[in-house]
Amino acid sequence: MAKDSKWQDEYWLLLMQIYLQKPVGIKPMYSRAMVDLSLELHIAPERLFNKMCQIANLETPRVEHIWEVYGNNPRKLARAVRLFREMKGFNNSDAFYDGVELNESFERDFRPLEEDERFTPVMLILILDLYFRLTPQTMVAETPEVQELARLIKLKAADVVEVMEVMQYCDPYLNRRGVIFHPLMIPCQDIWRRFGNTDVEALASYAKQLKDFYER
Repeated sequence: MAKDSKWQDEYWLLLMQIYLQKPVGIKPMYSRAMVDLSLELHIAPERLFNKMCQIANLETPRVEHIWEVYGNNPRKLARAVRLFREMKGFNNSDAFYDGVELNESFERDFRPLEEDERFTPVMLILILDLYFRLTPQTMVAETPEVQELARLIKLKAADVVEVMEVMQYCDPYLNRRGVIFHPLMIPCQDIWRRFGNTDVEALASYAKQLKDFYER
């Protein structure tokens, strides 16, 4: 059966703990902590972000009550979070979800590709965003923008260039002739289908959010 990902009251504790991390306040949707919690709960970052906004605005009586109990007592909150994680098996997630069929969607974007574990789909999305801001002649390791992105996502500049070279074969405007046999061809084609024909500015906005995952 598919995993039920309905919100549970205890999830407020996990989210509040992130909210109270310094600097206190709403965290970026794709910050490392938010994505890690999303992967734990199998709840999309967008939904967690909306829930965090509810914490900031104390939108419901339930949120107000949890804030009154834990908002000014981080040690009490940490104990409650630790107990909940132990009860739910978050420290042993493989065992917790053993035998449960997970209908994953966004989770796959943050996991290494089977074809090449150096990369994740999120990395390919960021590289595609840069691809649209360069020309084939500047898609080289010496280009500052390539080096900057490589440092951010902890790859070599040559790795970023390698992906861009594959993406050139996905780009219908370049009309590259011939066949390329490369392990990243299928993943790059998938990312191109998802984002290559969308509005470039929309992709740039999404990529800017995703970069929060790598910026600690």
